[in-house]
Amino acid sequence: MVGLKSKQFEYVLVFLIGLIGITVMNQLASRFPIRVDLTEEKRYSISPATEYLASNLDDVVYVDIYLDGDLPAGFKRLQKAIQETLDEFKIHAGGNIQYQFVNPDKARSQQSRNEFMQYLANRGIQPTNVFANEGGKRTQKLIFPGAIVSYFGEEVGVLLLKGNKGASPEEILNQSIEGVEYELANAIRTLAQTERNLIGLVKGHNEIDSTELAGLTGALLEKYDVFNVNLAHEDRDLQDYDALMIIKPGTPFSEVEKYNLDQYVMGGGKTLFFVDALSVNMDSASGEGTLAIPNEINLSDLLFRYGARINSNLIQDLNSGQYPVIAGNVGDQPQISLLPWPFFPVANQFGDHPIVKNMDAVYAKFVSTIDTVKADGIVKTPLIFTSQYSRVISPPVRVAFNDLQEQLDPELFNSGPQAIAYLLEGEFSSLYKNRVLPKGANQENFQESGLRTKIIVCADGDLLRNEINIQTDQPLDLGFDQFRQITYANKDFVMNSLEYLLDDNGIIAARNKEIEIRPLDKIKVEEERVWWQTFNLLLPIVVLIIFGYIKYYLRKRKYANF
Repeated sequence: MVGLKSKQFEYVLVFLIGLIGITVMNQLASRFPIRVDLTEEKRYSISPATEYLASNLDDVVYVDIYLDGDLPAGFKRLQKAIQETLDEFKIHAGGNIQYQFVNPDKARSQQSRNEFMQYLANRGIQPTNVFANEGGKRTQKLIFPGAIVSYFGEEVGVLLLKGNKGASPEEILNQSIEGVEYELANAIRTLAQTERNLIGLVKGHNEIDSTELAGLTGALLEKYDVFNVNLAHEDRDLQDYDALMIIKPGTPFSEVEKYNLDQYVMGGGKTLFFVDALSVNMDSASGEGTLAIPNEINLSDLLFRYGARINSNLIQDLNSGQYPVIAGNVGDQPQISLLPWPFFPVANQFGDHPIVKNMDAVYAKFVSTIDTVKADGIVKTPLIFTSQYSRVISPPVRVAFNDLQEQLDPELFNSGPQAIAYLLEGEFSSLYKNRVLPKGANQENFQESGLRTKIIVCADGDLLRNEINIQTDQPLDLGFDQFRQITYANKDFVMNSLEYLLDDNGIIAARNKEIEIRPLDKIKVEEERVWWQTFNLLLPIVVLIIFGYIKYYLRKRKYANF
């Protein structure tokens, strides 16, 4: 028969062994952490490129997130997603990632609060006015959904509430959660990069002037070094440029220029074409109007060889911007009215690609359709579409303000969504393969087939043109419509495009993250609220009683015979 003391010693020994085992396991887990993401969409994982970025930081990255305090439930989800993402960053960066949540409402005075708001606004973090129904009451709160990322004494603002404004508030928050990893990783990489990419803006063909490109160049200079490029006689080797941009040329390219551009692509150069197939003089659109004329720039055969054709037509769209026209006079003052202008489509449909994932609408002007043509080995991905209420007008195309006065017939807008931007990827074949090379061209290192590269073709040169303030004559931000006071995603599109073209590490792949919304049925929740509250209150008590009874019964049966 086992003695009582020996039994007690056995229990103590088992307890000590268990305690030591747990301690050892905790130590091993802290030194060699193992994380398993069991969610279907891998919401708690970050991409390999982000892991590499975090693990190769040379100094501490400080992240201040201005999303704290009494927040609505949706923003609590965003806050939690930011924290979980940064915790994942810390696992790979160790002590080189430090973050904190800051409550902007804790400013000591109204003046301090105003200065703080201006500080955030100067770094691109605009406040969001949120209305919420909580407990039957409608509440209003100003929220700053952004962060300031600091590294080596430099800092950059990151707006974390991003999404398609055509979606519901819940969907916008979900899209923002999907983009948290990319926004933070992109900001860290921007601060950590030691060498800046070189972007060349091709000049010499009556392109948009510098004032109307101020919004674009300002955005580019935040991340890249920007130079004007003359393809006919460039001092620098074209291959030194990481990307070339052709933006709304108005006069033809010479054969030598086209040859040099072709050989740049053959050498693996990335290129963005923002060109118009038809040209419209808006100064002549009053009265009976004017006709859109072909914009002969001598690039059609080059794009055709690469796999794309910009058609000589124009798209009208019921989902469009507005144009100011003089509707009459009151006294000696003209009265300006904003009327729908279907030649300015607001494109809010996008292809399946990280460049345009969860992006807001893009504002285009006098845009044409794009067809793809056979090009061996080239992958063609549509990026931007007009709405389903589109209409394609073949030449001759009349453009007249008088048409704004007429009621648009929806039955005419039946062409469906039209692609206006394409991504082309692969090993392109030279336009001059098996052809006589242009006279005066450098023929020594001619390449008839190229290295693998990427090209973006957009059938609108005005997509990158910023407006000029009609009161101050100062350039406005790219994508800002001063008449409707709306900022479109034109800048996001071009910056995402360059990010993808130049992103060798693949951080932009983080934009592909998808988190499925699994919303509750609000009506059902309201109807069954009392039942579920009662169930959740009583179930633990019932389970505890049943467990206690079973334990009592087993002990009684075990020791009754003894």
